[in-house]
Amino acid sequence: MTDFLKVLTDHTDLFGTGFANTVKLFLVGAVGSLLLGTLLGAFRVSPIPALRWFGAAYVNVVRNTPLTLVFAFLVFAVPKLDVNIDYFPSACIAVTVYTAAFVCEVVRAGVNTVAPGQAEAARALGMTFDQVLGQVILPQALRAMVPPLMSVMIAMLKNTTIAAGFSVLEAGAIPAYMAELGEPQFYVLLWITIGFLILITPLVLLQRLLERKWAVAR
Repeated sequence: MTDFLKVLTDHTDLFGTGFANTVKLFLVGAVGSLLLGTLLGAFRVSPIPALRWFGAAYVNVVRNTPLTLVFAFLVFAVPKLDVNIDYFPSACIAVTVYTAAFVCEVVRAGVNTVAPGQAEAARALGMTFDQVLGQVILPQALRAMVPPLMSVMIAMLKNTTIAAGFSVLEAGAIPAYMAELGEPQFYVLLWITIGFLILITPLVLLQRLLERKWAVAR
């Protein structure tokens, strides 16, 4: 037990920096993917064929591309185009671009749960597509969207560990640093698991709270 605790207490700075970067990457990716994914979801249900095609193409290409390949493209391919981006911003972009495809599908599915008569009534009142979507459809679709959105966010939090393979010091990179110091990997991995459980638990509790709240509201 003493050796287990020493792994954490002797390397508090490393664990702190790693998980702090994981949280930063998650927060940036969450905000970015929600904004981009919602925009793409609006494209998927747009009355304009070109926008629907673009949204569908984005989802089909990105969702079927491994996240590791997205990271590799931004870290290795983009610099060859004379566009230099640091490792951490590249990781933020990769996570955002990848997760947005899943958010888009959640938004589209949520919009489809709203009765078509709602949109028809709004259009009959002279509302534009933007007004119908933002003021009528999305507020009603939000209840159906929250549970799968939270699942997407939890998956994204775990996906941030891929950034460790591309020179980003986050939680997934800790084992490599600790191996160089000769620390027992079993204890290191156990502490990382505990750290992720601490980060994920509030998201799960929030998801259940919103589900219960809105279930009662119905």
